[in-house]
Amino acid sequence: MHAGRTPAELAREFGCTAQSIINWVGQAAADAVHPLPGKDVLTTVERAELSRLRRQVKQLQMERDILAKATAWFAARGEKMSTPSSS
Repeated sequence: MHAGRTPAELAREFGCTAQSIINWVGQAAADAVHPLPGKDVLTTVERAELSRLRRQVKQLQMERDILAKATAWFAARGEKMSTPSSS
């Protein structure tokens, strides 16, 4: 910690837990240009991107499943689905 203060001292001063101080310092280091050596932590930007990509994957999987069901439904009826190129 800066100025030789322990997480417990800072926690008492700021009214939180020592673990919160440790987590904040670790996240700040991850967000810094030069993170702490040996720490494999995602930056805040990377966490946001990961969250966005996970939502996108879930959406794409849902769309794929809907298209697969529609294809099966049309195939069972003996109909051919039109595509933009065949219209």
